[in-house]
Amino acid sequence: MGDKMRLSDLQNKNIVNVIDGKNIGNIIDVNISNDGKIESLIIETNKNLLSFNRDLDKEVLWKDIAKIGEDVILINTRL
Repeated sequence: MGDKMRLSDLQNKNIVNVIDGKNIGNIIDVNISNDGKIESLIIETNKNLLSFNRDLDKEVLWKDIAKIGEDVILINTRL
C-alpha cells in the first residue's frame, strides 16, 4: 500500500487519546482543504445507545494526531 491510505482504512481504526488513554470513538468524516489535504477528522464519540445527538461529534485536527498505527490512531488533544 505504500504511503497511500484510504478513508476506509482510517475508519476501521480505534481513536485513542494519549492524554487519558480513553477510546474516543470512530471516524465518520474528514474535512479536506482546497488543495486536497486532510485538515481534521470528525469523530462520532462513544455514547450510550439512547443518545443520537450529532452535536456530540468531535473534530480532531490533523496536527493533533500523534501516530497512526495498524489498529489505532493516537491523538494528543483535550476534547
